[in-house]
Amino acid sequence: MRLLITGGRVIDPASGVADTLDVLVENGQILRVEKESQGSGIRGQGKKPLDRMIDATGKIVVPGFIDMHVHLREPGREDEETIATGTAAAARGGFTSICCMPNTDPVNDTASVTEYILEEAKKVGRVNVFPIGCISKGQRGEELAEIGELVSAGCVGLSDDGRTVMNTELMRRAMEYATMFDVPLLPHCEDRLLSAGGVMHEGRVSTELGLKGIPSVAEAVMVGRDILLSEYTGARLHICHVSTQESARLIREAKARGVQVSGEATPHHLILTDKAVRDFNTHAKMNPPLRSADDVAALREALIDGTIEVIATDHAPHSSAEKEMEFDYAPFGIIGLETAAGLILTEFYHTRLLTLATIVERMAVSPARILKLKHKGTLAPGADADIAILDPDQEWTVENNWQSKSKNSPFVGWKLKGTVVMTIVAGRVVWEAS
Repeated sequence: MRLLITGGRVIDPASGVADTLDVLVENGQILRVEKESQGSGIRGQGKKPLDRMIDATGKIVVPGFIDMHVHLREPGREDEETIATGTAAAARGGFTSICCMPNTDPVNDTASVTEYILEEAKKVGRVNVFPIGCISKGQRGEELAEIGELVSAGCVGLSDDGRTVMNTELMRRAMEYATMFDVPLLPHCEDRLLSAGGVMHEGRVSTELGLKGIPSVAEAVMVGRDILLSEYTGARLHICHVSTQESARLIREAKARGVQVSGEATPHHLILTDKAVRDFNTHAKMNPPLRSADDVAALREALIDGTIEVIATDHAPHSSAEKEMEFDYAPFGIIGLETAAGLILTEFYHTRLLTLATIVERMAVSPARILKLKHKGTLAPGADADIAILDPDQEWTVENNWQSKSKNSPFVGWKLKGTVVMTIVAGRVVWEAS
């Protein structure tokens, strides 16, 4: 497959590129990126015919986004999401690579589950799928999973996401093993004794609604513990779905000391507060919960200054029947792959809080670096031809017309500015706006 993308503004922070350029793709790789006027000009080359020429005039051409935190639900909960539907949602959102968390059924704590996910992704997936393996067997926090086996099978990181490894000794050993196999740990940081029974952020709103709250310190104490263990063991640590100002401060201070720690924030934690729960909307119920306005402000500051290096969705599909239960009993989580780009462009680019280059850094470059995904997160010649084409000024309204199998989003009806018009994976168009 030979593609030529013409006339678009190419933004590739990894290469220091921000200019109107043509991009030539051949055999799944970036072949050339240059101005038409340079050399012989790749538009006018006649040696090989093009399979397609894509006019990106007025659009932005960027490395495909990489989501470090996605729940595909398969195997086990195919009623909520499948690898086919989840990767279709990713493609629509401009994500060309996603990392799937291991809390499936069965959980991904053995090579056989990892291999199943990878084989299924090859058959039906629209984007690259990188499995995250369990830290502990069965995610029970009692015994380490076979970490070497998981990494050999294709896992790029380790997590018990959805559950905290409360056993500090076990977490220390997990970090030592992760260091041996050169993969990061991506812990879910929540002291389950402090958060027990909680369904939303502990604060004024939870008191007014009479709902059991989850205090911000429940996250922060585990962030602090894992940072200290990382500092002690030398392990690479990536904090999932950071939601509190205390966590952001701990990460900032650790970075200043040279600890190998990074963190991610989700669009919903960067935009919504616990006030979204006032009408008992279960689509606003997530874990960690939506926090206070002060927490949101601190997360935004951390994202802007680079303390938080990654924007991830924590895409967590649930069936309508589950989300229609009473608030106390409804499951945590929302879908996010198809709205992430629009929300970030609307809330951060058009308000001039972040440049396009910084957004690409947080959504493509940093994830590729943290996960050590070779040839991704850049449009440099020789890189994989994983590309997203954006229209930063197109206005649209979020509707219930999802590629995802589930519909649990609090953003339905929101008017956004900026969208993905095309997604290309390995030189093949996998999503194109009609």
